[in-house]
Amino acid sequence: MKSIAVFCGSGDGYNEIYREEAYQVGRQLADRGIHVVYGAAKIGLMGAVADGVLSNNGQVTGIIPGFLQTKEIVHEGLTELVVVDTMHERKLKMYDKCDGVLVLPGGWGTMDEMFEMLTWGQLGMHDKPIGLLNINGYYDPLKAMNSTMVQEGFLDECSRTILMFSQSLEELLEKMNNYEGHDRPQVIDKQTT
Repeated sequence: MKSIAVFCGSGDGYNEIYREEAYQVGRQLADRGIHVVYGAAKIGLMGAVADGVLSNNGQVTGIIPGFLQTKEIVHEGLTELVVVDTMHERKLKMYDKCDGVLVLPGGWGTMDEMFEMLTWGQLGMHDKPIGLLNINGYYDPLKAMNSTMVQEGFLDECSRTILMFSQSLEELLEKMNNYEGHDRPQVIDKQTT
């Protein structure tokens, strides 16, 4: 993977470990020469990831809808800033610029971004890897829900494997690099959906 879209919170959370880990994720991705694409904010975990990338001389592209430029406070040191009109256009642009998706802790916005990418993958619209970094056990309930959806017949086993979990960035990146896609219909142009 040459570029990764990082979805994460515009807040820091209550535990300092989230911000510390987000910063280290940015540093480690830059160290591997991976271009980071994210939501352009200088606040919260988003800002920590960007700061980590930039502190290690990495490349980071921020993508933000114009109406959020003041609310999420755009990071001024980015390699590239792309301003779009809508939240959907932001997700689409992030998708277009990445080879894979990495999800860190966050709230509704992070969940929305992740679930849209998962749904597109489940429908065969892409075969990009989606990795969830389970910092401090934050996503343990989602991992359990993933299993419940399979057990109750609302998600097939193949679709379940689209989302990869790990508490280790190194292990997660290895899983993502080895991801071979899934047994789904041919990739569909997402512009038509």
